[in-house]
Amino acid sequence: MSSEATRSTSDGIASSIAVTFEITGRPDTAALESALLLLVRRHEVLRCEFQRLAGDLNCTAPDPESIALEAEEVGHFHTGDDLHTHLDKTFKSMDTLSWPLFLMGAVVRETSATVYLCFDHIVCDGLSMPVVVNELQTAYAALTADRTPELPSAGSYLTFGDDQRRRYASLRPDDDRLTYWKDFIRGNGGFFPRFPFDLGVPEDRLYPVVNRSLPLLDHHRTDALAAGARASGGSVFTAVLAAAATAQHRFGGPEVYRGLLPISERSTDTSGAPVAPNPWQHSIGWFVNTMPIEFQVGEGGTDHATTIARARTAYGELQRHVGIPFVRAWELLAPETFSLHHWPFPVNFFSYIDFRRTPGGAQHPLWNPMLHVWAARGNGISHWFHRTATGLHVNMLHVDTPQAHEISEALHDELVRVLLEIAGERGTTPVSIPRPSRGTTTVRT
Repeated sequence: MSSEATRSTSDGIASSIAVTFEITGRPDTAALESALLLLVRRHEVLRCEFQRLAGDLNCTAPDPESIALEAEEVGHFHTGDDLHTHLDKTFKSMDTLSWPLFLMGAVVRETSATVYLCFDHIVCDGLSMPVVVNELQTAYAALTADRTPELPSAGSYLTFGDDQRRRYASLRPDDDRLTYWKDFIRGNGGFFPRFPFDLGVPEDRLYPVVNRSLPLLDHHRTDALAAGARASGGSVFTAVLAAAATAQHRFGGPEVYRGLLPISERSTDTSGAPVAPNPWQHSIGWFVNTMPIEFQVGEGGTDHATTIARARTAYGELQRHVGIPFVRAWELLAPETFSLHHWPFPVNFFSYIDFRRTPGGAQHPLWNPMLHVWAARGNGISHWFHRTATGLHVNMLHVDTPQAHEISEALHDELVRVLLEIAGERGTTPVSIPRPSRGTTTVRT
């Protein structure tokens, strides 16, 4: 619906996630094509078609056996620049309002191949990408050996989504299950936690965005960070969250960090209750809720143990309320902005994924998977932190303004400094950035 609303405007919403990985040895194109076809047949979200019906959307998924794959050779590329130009144009050609909502192919060489798949963000979340890589590599290895692929069961995202929608259709603003959100709104002064620095963007406009991936710590220093976090009773996740809050505070940000966190729903049912075994661990879809979090930064922005402990406690409280879908909470508690097709202003957004723990994570150094994120326009800044075998990294998607570049670079430098302090090292004096205003690059997986 958001895409329909913006199709005739200059603020068109488009966002995609692509993944690439390597196949070593002389490529078996027939086996690769069979693996790609199997992927689409196994995951009905990739076969979905949406149609307008009586003011609502109707979703249908064709039968798996009705799906066929027709391979097409698109050209020969003799330079990396030519190939990059072609793929960049191809990835950005998808239309949310037309089917299919994904594309796939391979750059085939004599002794290797780079496989690529690009999905409209409406189809899947970031954790779907390692699922895709693991499944294709597993199926390809079996097919090249003339074996039938043995793949784990994959729960249906459509079933998950339909169940969740039905469960919360009757939710009303006075429901006790919204108490966590209401408490956050009361302290925050509104539904969305504002990013605490001026990015030079009027609130009624969307701007082109840039996407940058930057290293934070190598794997040795990431191990040291993990040790420092454990000494404070935390984890790498809570240490990075605490460090992000501390870095903002040192530049004049608030003493109480407030932000939105994407929360994986793959290990819970549609009410938010934990389930075992995990029915959606190997599924493609958007199994993500978004929840607010708040905690106070330690004294002077230097008491890292206290900040980590507060972040850990706040996250524990958050997890007790993850069953309420973000969009439903927004609709009920902030109806004045729900009619917008985007968040109303720059929001403090924090995401963390440890890709080593995803399906096939142990093979990532061999497969060399790469996650590519793209969005057309936006009004703020988002941070996706991720840990891999090579260390700790951050992917930043922000508006392409001078202020946003200056702030993101300065915060990155300060964040590294804080992380090193937690890891037991000491950095240099922080640089300064403007005081807060109240008024496709690649991620290695």
